[in-house]
Amino acid sequence: MSGKHTSRAGGENQVTGETLIEQPSKMDGAAIWRIARDSGKLDLNSSYAYLLWCHDFADSSVVARVDGDVVGFIIGYVKPRSPDTVVVWQVAVDASQRGKGLAGKLLDQLLRQLADQGVRHMETTITPDNTASQRLFGSLAERWGATLERTELFDSAQFPDEHESEDLYRIGPFVRAPEQVSA
Repeated sequence: MSGKHTSRAGGENQVTGETLIEQPSKMDGAAIWRIARDSGKLDLNSSYAYLLWCHDFADSSVVARVDGDVVGFIIGYVKPRSPDTVVVWQVAVDASQRGKGLAGKLLDQLLRQLADQGVRHMETTITPDNTASQRLFGSLAERWGATLERTELFDSAQFPDEHESEDLYRIGPFVRAPEQVSA
């Protein structure tokens, strides 16, 4: 194995500089909150919400680590009334890792880990001005050979504060995983 090795708190070894994508633990909540805050685009939830998400919804969420530090995340949940659908609540990548395709890798990993549970669709909401997220989810649909449907979910007048409308993006069914690209 090439690269420098570091020892993580749990005694595990990790190759320095490589990206590891895995389910979050409640210890990741603070880092996820900071990345969401620093994104400048996401609606920031309370720090408690991110801790709780990592505790209660870790099975439907992922984090990316470089040298043991969280540098990206997806928090999501499987819809109780539609257990074949995962809802992506938030996706964010630390500024130091943007432009490297990490958000797409996080989405791919999330789908792979949920496929055995019967998840075949993904939903998320995106504001009309968030072209980066629109491209991210459009690219996901292309990679996985899935259909993308967009409908208005919440009009801005429905929000009690100043908030843009939110469009629902539904992608699926997912029937094949894209080929793994080796670096």
